[in-house]
Amino acid sequence: MARCDHCGNDYDKTFEINMAGQTGTFDSFECAIQAMAPQCPQCGVRIVGHGVEAHGEVFCCAHCARHQGETGLADRA
Repeated sequence: MARCDHCGNDYDKTFEINMAGQTGTFDSFECAIQAMAPQCPQCGVRIVGHGVEAHGEVFCCAHCARHQGETGLADRA
């Protein structure tokens, strides 16, 4: 059994995620998201999908990017 890096649970069905040279062992996707998913710099939500990128930062949506001064993004086309 292995221990979850986020919550410490000792579990027989853990899995590893490798991202940008960082490896984590987790017992659930919830723990993996909390430990490894980027946070929107505007609202702090964990970005699970693609998000939107502006000025080298990843935001959860165009609305949050606009609050940081981005004008070229839209949530809908």
